Amino acid sequence: MTRSYVQKLSTILLDAITDKDPLVQEQVCSALCALGESQPEEALRACEEHLRLHEKLAHPYRTMILRAMETVVSNHISELDKDMARAVILLASSEMTKAKDLVWDWQQAASNVLVAVGKQFIGTVMEEMLSKLQPGALPHYFVVRTLANLSVCNAFGMVPFLTSILNTMLPMLGAAKHDATREVLCYALQHFSEGTLEYLANLDQAPDPTVRKDAFASHMSSAYDILFQQWLQSREAKLRLAVVQALGPMSNLLPSEKLEEQLPKLLPGVLALYKRHAETCHVSKSLGQILEAAVSVGSRTLDVQLDSLLAALHAQICVPVESSSPLVMSNQKEVLRCFTVLARCSPDRLLAFLLPRLDSSTERSRVGTLHVLRHAINSAAAQMEVKKPFILSAMRLPLLDSNSKVKRAVVQVISAMAHHGYLEQPGGEALVEYLVQQCALPPEAEPQTAGPSGEEPPADSVHAVSVRTLYLVSTTVDRMSDVLWPYLLEFVTPVRFTGALTPLCRSLMHLAQKRQEAAPGALLIQYDGNVTLPSPYAIATRLLAVSSSPYQGDGRGAASLGLLNVLHRDIHPSLGPRWATTIPLLLEYLDEHAADALPQKEWEEKLLAFLRDTLAAVSDNTWVCQLSLEMCKQLPCYNGAPQEKNFLYRCVGTTLGAASRKDVVKKHLRELLETARYQEEAEHEGLACCFGICAISHLDDTLTQLEDFVRSDVFRKSTGIFNIFKDRSEVEAEKAKGALMLCYGHVAARAPRELVLARAEADILRNVFQCFSTKEFIRAEPPDSLRSPIRKKAMLACTYLVPLEPALEEQVRADMVHGCLQSVMAVLTEPEGDDDRQEPLYLDTMQALEDLLTSLLQRDLTPQGLQVMVEHLSPWIKSPRGHERVRALGLSACLLQHFLEHLHVSALVPFHNLGLLIGLFSPRCADLWPATRQEAVSCVHSLLYLQLGYEGFARDYRDTAVERLLVLKGGLVHSDPATLFHTCHSIAQIIAKRLPPNQLISLLLTLFEGLGDTDKNCSRAASVMINCLLKERGHLLQEKVPEIVSVLRSKLQETGEEHVRQATQNSVSLLASQHCEAVVSSLLGSPLPFDSHTCILWRALAVEPSLTAQVLELLLQKMSRDVPFKESRAFLLSSCPGRVATLLPLAATCALSEVMSVPASAPAVLELYPQLFAALLLRVSCTLGVQLPRTLQAKERRAPGLALASRNLDPCSSAAETLQVMLLRGGSEDVVQYVEREGGWESLRTSTGHEEGVARLASAMVKFAGPRLPLVMKALLGAHSSVYEVQRVTSTAFLAELLNSNVVKDLMLLESLLDNLAARQKDACASVRRLVLRGLANIASGSPDKVRAHGAQLLTSMISGLDDGDDPQSLVALEAMLGLAKLLGLVEPWDLRSVLLHVAVRIRPFFDSEKVDFRSASICLFGHLNKACHGNCEDIFLEQVIGGLVPLLLHLQDPQASVAGACKFALRMCGPNLEREDLAEAFQKHLQEGRGLHFGEFLNTTCKHLMRHFPDLLGRLVSTSLFYFKSSWEDVRAAAPMLTGFLVLHVEPEQRQQVDLEQLLTALQLLLKDPAPAVRMKAAETLGRLVKFA
Repeated sequence: MTRSYVQKLSTILLDAITDKDPLVQEQVCSALCALGESQPEEALRACEEHLRLHEKLAHPYRTMILRAMETVVSNHISELDKDMARAVILLASSEMTKAKDLVWDWQQAASNVLVAVGKQFIGTVMEEMLSKLQPGALPHYFVVRTLANLSVCNAFGMVPFLTSILNTMLPMLGAAKHDATREVLCYALQHFSEGTLEYLANLDQAPDPTVRKDAFASHMSSAYDILFQQWLQSREAKLRLAVVQALGPMSNLLPSEKLEEQLPKLLPGVLALYKRHAETCHVSKSLGQILEAAVSVGSRTLDVQLDSLLAALHAQICVPVESSSPLVMSNQKEVLRCFTVLARCSPDRLLAFLLPRLDSSTERSRVGTLHVLRHAINSAAAQMEVKKPFILSAMRLPLLDSNSKVKRAVVQVISAMAHHGYLEQPGGEALVEYLVQQCALPPEAEPQTAGPSGEEPPADSVHAVSVRTLYLVSTTVDRMSDVLWPYLLEFVTPVRFTGALTPLCRSLMHLAQKRQEAAPGALLIQYDGNVTLPSPYAIATRLLAVSSSPYQGDGRGAASLGLLNVLHRDIHPSLGPRWATTIPLLLEYLDEHAADALPQKEWEEKLLAFLRDTLAAVSDNTWVCQLSLEMCKQLPCYNGAPQEKNFLYRCVGTTLGAASRKDVVKKHLRELLETARYQEEAEHEGLACCFGICAISHLDDTLTQLEDFVRSDVFRKSTGIFNIFKDRSEVEAEKAKGALMLCYGHVAARAPRELVLARAEADILRNVFQCFSTKEFIRAEPPDSLRSPIRKKAMLACTYLVPLEPALEEQVRADMVHGCLQSVMAVLTEPEGDDDRQEPLYLDTMQALEDLLTSLLQRDLTPQGLQVMVEHLSPWIKSPRGHERVRALGLSACLLQHFLEHLHVSALVPFHNLGLLIGLFSPRCADLWPATRQEAVSCVHSLLYLQLGYEGFARDYRDTAVERLLVLKGGLVHSDPATLFHTCHSIAQIIAKRLPPNQLISLLLTLFEGLGDTDKNCSRAASVMINCLLKERGHLLQEKVPEIVSVLRSKLQETGEEHVRQATQNSVSLLASQHCEAVVSSLLGSPLPFDSHTCILWRALAVEPSLTAQVLELLLQKMSRDVPFKESRAFLLSSCPGRVATLLPLAATCALSEVMSVPASAPAVLELYPQLFAALLLRVSCTLGVQLPRTLQAKERRAPGLALASRNLDPCSSAAETLQVMLLRGGSEDVVQYVEREGGWESLRTSTGHEEGVARLASAMVKFAGPRLPLVMKALLGAHSSVYEVQRVTSTAFLAELLNSNVVKDLMLLESLLDNLAARQKDACASVRRLVLRGLANIASGSPDKVRAHGAQLLTSMISGLDDGDDPQSLVALEAMLGLAKLLGLVEPWDLRSVLLHVAVRIRPFFDSEKVDFRSASICLFGHLNKACHGNCEDIFLEQVIGGLVPLLLHLQDPQASVAGACKFALRMCGPNLEREDLAEAFQKHLQEGRGLHFGEFLNTTCKHLMRHFPDLLGRLVSTSLFYFKSSWEDVRAAAPMLTGFLVLHVEPEQRQQVDLEQLLTALQLLLKDPAPAVRMKAAETLGRLVKFA
């Protein structure tokens, strides 16, 4: 039985080997190997018999079978008996030699079988092979190749046969005429030689330890003569390579005298091949073996050949290495191996050859020479020991090379030298300095020099390689510690090594820590006679300064601070405890901030605090003075780094502030003023900060030095006592003045206030006003551009000085304000991206102007003072240039806010110019520039609060109406005119509410002037505000009304502007209030679509709420009175009936939209909200797919050329838009926005998406309009008896969605809704019945606490839906499944138990439905059934669980992700009911929601647990999976045999009787013919596993 069963399995698989898909073939081969793992002899016998009986089987398939046999033999060679081995040998020999011509894959596979068997049965294999190797006849190609491979894989077994093999084979060499034969003979001689050498190298383990090399010498000598003298001269490149590959190992077996004799010919012969072959790896490998053989016999001939050898090898090493070419890489390794041999035997000659080539003119030669030198240093260390001075001297030249590839090579040589003690020799310091120089290279600025052939530059930059090398040398090479410490400290302070600071600091930290561990408490730096080392002050200054830019240079801030911490004792003995606390905090701060998120000012303040803390801890004036001297000395070093120099200036100020010697302070301050680079604007701020900080402690000395400098010759146009200023131009002198003015400003701002006030007039203002004038700076600047911070500095200085006494004269103040405004307001903005540096400068300048104006206003905080400041700004507020208006309004808003914040009213006084100011600012709320509009609202907001303040209200009082301005401000971001003017109207209403009566006329007169504004938007805004004010406050203007009305009427006649025509609406409104129905009927008779004038008249009817309500009621009657559409035949030949809209309801719908679009209609809309909502929603439903009459269609096509309203006339679209307008006007903006975001409005207009759109609308109403639902629901209930089916569907869909929220329960609508929906369960329309079930199921999410009370009713309804037979598409059943899934977890257990089995049985057929929704819903419901049964699963339901396992497991591979996800959920729920913890855990682990699934691994694990706990289910599971062998889904078909295979894999063999093996094998055979390769692969895999039942 077993044998026949395995044979049957093998036969099925062997028949399938002819599959056309290579992957399937591979899987069949793997399956055969699996059979072989269990029954190796049976599998081999089956393969042998199949090949023997199928002589005509094509060789590719024979190859696959032979490969499987090789695998089985290799894995089970020890289990084969001699008979089986002999049969396999004979078969493989026959397969290998059957074809005389070469068929490589087939014959190689057969040869591999022989080699595999030969590892154990070498005698039998050799017997067969020797029978094929007859004297006088050339053997088969693969006989020779097999013998060659055997000699390598089983040298101990083969070498004893070699003598006889060589005796037979060598005479054939002369007879071999074909290149292929010669190649394989060379291959054999190569491997025979390699096998022999292996044998001789391991004689202690060999079976015959008496074997000597001499035994093969004569044979190899004879073979050598033919190979070298004849075959090497062949024109065939492959043959030449085969010869040279053989000559390498053969040379080690030649007699020494023969080798010595042949070397003068052999070496040139091999070297000549370099020129004849592109792939030179084999040549180099053979050459290396020949050189090793020559050295081993002490050849004297080698010296004669050495020059030519070195030249040829050097040329090879200079070939560019491409990472994508393994052969070139291998050649490089073999060439370096050759150099190793030569370096050990002739080091002098090698160096004499290499070192002059360091000066070669070609990059490749220099790089190659350095690679060889590095290799020689590493591989021939003993021979190179005495050559160290010579090599070090020669390395001076490469240090000057600028080529990046040469630099990389030099760095690699330095690394090798460091490991072997070269850098400890004299001259080693130069190499260390070179390494540091390369670390200092900026990575992005390195020159990348491509080679002549254009190959890619090296992947690693010189900088990166050097940084890595320096760190490795300093941390891993112990002997380098004394070389690098303290020598590396010399590179910390020079500026040219700034780029290397980070690796330097890291290496120094490591070296210092090692020394601390060796000698705790000792100083790390010994200055005895070492004058080149930087002082502690220089080190501290340097590391602190570069830390201000902590992320530059790969994080030099953290590295510098870390090194400072390590060197604390050498900096000053008192700093250890303090720095141990403060430096880690700084490092922690850096860790918390990314490079792009570091607050630079905050970081610099922390560093300055660290410096102050350090100075306090030292408390040594001499040390402090030395540190300040060093800081001043290093300042010029940072001329190229303005940020770091400015920070160092601040450090100087901080240090001088801590110094107690006044002479030192004065000296340094004087030098700073004399040496500052005033032509560099960026330096001014740093110098000023330095003086400001120093003035905190040394105000007198600081002011003295500034005064002396003011009086120096720098400010006179002639030479003076300071030589540094002799050649300065007038412009430079002006820049020096600007810097000095900034210094005075910082001194005044930072020094103690009481001291500054005492010295202000005598020492500050006198000097400033004596020598400086704001106009000097400002007039010198171009008025239309901003290129320097002169304006900013001048205004900043003025700001500091304005608060000081005595106050400026009025004319002086006016001139100053005028000059400042003139210099800043007209500056043109730079185009975006033109100059990133201009933006901060512009912002700083504007801030300085704002601060100056604020300080001036502070001097006169009265309405009159405010009026003066606004008058200065007024021309700019009305400027025709937008950017000037923006700036002027921004400054006005800031001034008003400042006035408001500092308002102090001692008595109730009038704000007499309020109307004038509001009239100036309010029209700007509609400015063309959004920023101007925003600032205008802010101005009005502040003015109204100022008025409230003058009326006596507290400063913290918040007026509701005025606060609404801030809300309206947000609507001014967009430039939509309607929005702007609506907002302006609202602003005017707020103004009207809070404006005192006596200010009204001045406001109106100012607004009248605004009608002529050049900005059309502002003109219109003035008109809107005038109309609003007249309406709201017109009763106060009785005497002025005729004049005002006359002006407005004349404007209406003159122009057709919208804001002028608005007055006509009053007449229409008055008429309609007396004759409402007639006006409505007349307007409805207007041609459709309504033109713009008709729309204006409609909107006029919404002026009064009472009138609007009458209009809306009339329009609702008109819309509902007529039928919505008429049935007709489509145009011309079509026989399909169509629906055409009737005109009266269509016109009424459009009119409703126009009326409700007016904001004033809101009260009427709110009053009729339920009726409007229901009527319009049902209007939308009954116009789905309805067309316009043909006459209107023609009009629509002509509409683009006519002055018609833009509203869509499509019946359904117009109804939907009207519904949106109604909701917006009814205060349900959130409803409209929510539905829009969800795509509901678009869905609502389409037949396919209408239900979804209705649901979105209902959901929005629940969320945002809950209190309106009772009346809306009542209005919709009447539609259930509608004759129009679509209206019944719409109303049911809306009510069903209401149950999805708990709002209906809160509104006590639940019971009535349930009753209403239940009554519709027998509706003739399947869609209505389906929506009823959806609504009933929605109770689970809307009112879950009510499910238990209605559980029986709900389950009955759902079961009825499952059994609905009147729906051919089963959509009602689908809805029932979805509903049950939501309800199951909430109903009472006894209610569920009665229907559990019925539901499980009823849904089972849907698991394999062709429709994805049905599969997903049914499987998900099955999961919920299991979830509901946790802990209480009856046996009868457990049967359903077990029956569902196979479908669920297989549908994990369902092509639809939703189905696979449902299966994951269902299986997780099934786990606990199977009552096996490990199985449930496996389901939970592998089937997590949202995570990927490795299906094979999961299925394997699941089957293992199933077969361990439920072995009796094997037959049932396998038979169920057989059903899916015919599945229509490819992935499921592939998963079915996979499941079967894993079940078999994990079941005990004795369970085989459960499975009908014949049926299973037949099914798998059919699957092997499946059109999908993946299915065939899995079938083959499963067949391999079925051997378990053998």
